[in-house]
Amino acid sequence: MARRRPLPERVAALGEAAELSRGRLDDDLVDRVSTVVGRVDQRLAFSGDHTVVALAGSTGSGKSSLFNALSGTELAEPGIRRPTTSRAMAAAWGEAPSELLDWLEVPRRHVVEATSSAQQGLVLLDLPDHDSTEASHRMEVDRLVQLVDLLIWVVDPQKYADAALHDRYLRPLADHAEVTMVVLNQIDRLTPEQVKACVADLRRLLDAEGLSKTSIVAVSAMTGQGVVELRKQLLERVKSKTTAAERLGADVTTLAAQMRDAVAGSGGEVSAASRRQLTSALARAASTEVVVEAVLGATRRRGTLATGWPALSWIASLRPDPLRRLHLSALPVGKGRKALEPSRVQRSALPSGQGVPRARVDSAVRTLADEASQNLPAGWADAVRAASRRNESVLPDELDRAVSTTDLAMDRGLGWWKIFQVLQWILITAVVLGLLWLGVDVALAYFQLPALPVYRWRGVPYQTWAVIGGVVAGLLLAAVSRVFVEVAARGKARRAESVLHRSVAEVGDRLVVEPVEQELSRFRGAVEAIERAA
Repeated sequence: MARRRPLPERVAALGEAAELSRGRLDDDLVDRVSTVVGRVDQRLAFSGDHTVVALAGSTGSGKSSLFNALSGTELAEPGIRRPTTSRAMAAAWGEAPSELLDWLEVPRRHVVEATSSAQQGLVLLDLPDHDSTEASHRMEVDRLVQLVDLLIWVVDPQKYADAALHDRYLRPLADHAEVTMVVLNQIDRLTPEQVKACVADLRRLLDAEGLSKTSIVAVSAMTGQGVVELRKQLLERVKSKTTAAERLGADVTTLAAQMRDAVAGSGGEVSAASRRQLTSALARAASTEVVVEAVLGATRRRGTLATGWPALSWIASLRPDPLRRLHLSALPVGKGRKALEPSRVQRSALPSGQGVPRARVDSAVRTLADEASQNLPAGWADAVRAASRRNESVLPDELDRAVSTTDLAMDRGLGWWKIFQVLQWILITAVVLGLLWLGVDVALAYFQLPALPVYRWRGVPYQTWAVIGGVVAGLLLAAVSRVFVEVAARGKARRAESVLHRSVAEVGDRLVVEPVEQELSRFRGAVEAIERAA
């Protein structure tokens, strides 16, 4: 059997559970827990050397007479001579614990001389009648029932089964059975057989109400019968110095059980599948497919300009750059370059993500929240759903910023373009030189000047070879480069799709998943704290 945690640790755990559950569980329950935690902390702050025992009962039960019999005084005025005050009275043996009685708000105090060390620390309270016609009397009883260490309910043979007593006090205190006693008073009016019958019937009633651990003592305050036995039990409780802790522990156990019932459920989690669904929906809303197509088109255009035949490739420059058209042409992040600050990134010209994409995002967020809130208490499920939409207003801007600041690596991995570019300019230079040579020949012939020496290969002049060969080779090289450019463009598009999805996933995690997981973590923390308290 596991060792029970120390009471202060259990109280702290219950307080932690209440704070974690505030706004998620029933407010009345959380407020009750917070009140009890504060009350237990205050009671623990007082000396554990005193045990506060309260005598409670109905009008005519002989409660005040029993108080006098136990204290050996005539402090309490029984019957019609009792004062009409709504406040309790205290008798303390040895010395009165002023701070403790101040906390209990018991102004009427008396010190009784202790005839033995066993009596030191006993504080006996005489409470007003719980069935008094005065509301203030009943309120005083209700207040002190929550505060005292040991409750003694004094009943008489005529009203021991009174429904008001059992329904309002005894049955709700089932979890406090070990710190509750029932005294059957006025047994001097009964025969021994009737006493046995009354005690047996009272035992039956208490057992049926979950108070099987509550002891019953039969006494007569008038004759003193049973008073010695009752006093002996009280002194044993005082001597053990555990009654206060048992009472406070019962308070903690009761509320921990109520909170455990309130948080019943295994809790949920955010699955990988719902994360992927959310990322896919956010990617559509952020128009990442438009950016991927723009990367594909921009790489083709720039590759054609760089590797195509210069005489014709300039035509590609007449078409607008797809990335610049989307306002995504800012200097990319590369070697020796700093990342752009998000606050300085202008909004892109991407589609706004309204309509169908927005509906898909709403559906994905709702699916994720519903999945995460499964098996959670209603209040906590609502908190999870609210957390999933906490950043709903900033989500579009954050997605646009994520796309705008994603490094698409448009300035890297294309070094081979230089090789084709150099070759094309060598070829175009050959064509230009050949044309100049032919032009010189025509000019010399026109002015009837001596012609330049003619060098031939396979019967064709070198300058003609330079022009024709340069043009053909340039066109062939441009055709070959188009294949390489297309491969590079598709590779860039695939990479862009991957990094854009990562950027969008980061936004989804930060603005949707993390708030949900924080709520789930809060729930798990509350459950763990409740278990420590229980």
